Amino acid sequence: MILLTSELHERLLANGRHRDVDHVPVVKFFNPLGAATWLATELAEDGDTLHGLADLCFGCPELGAFSLSEMASIRLPLGLGIERDLWFEGKFPLSVYAAAARTAGQIVLDDDRLEAAADALRQTK
Repeated sequence: MILLTSELHERLLANGRHRDVDHVPVVKFFNPLGAATWLATELAEDGDTLHGLADLCFGCPELGAFSLSEMASIRLPLGLGIERDLWFEGKFPLSVYAAAARTAGQIVLDDDRLEAAADALRQTK
């Protein structure tokens, strides 16, 4: 599977040029044989370094950078690799996904839990 279409690549690069913004995730990657999940908001000019939220199933999702080429090189059983969620559409800024993930111990995609995290963040501002 192609992890990034040219459109997604351009959107991530554009976000990467504006690092001071709390971007909405552009793309979700996942391990089809496990629970690892990545939400990417930005791509660095090197074309490889993605920024976003990573959940490697240790109970502590982290904000940070991860490598597109490393994800593309992962070979899983049955000839599978890391995949892009074709139906993912980010609805909230990354800070909301990160806050919900801290509470749940994993990346959360449920609208109700994300709304609750967004409300909690608004109350702290």
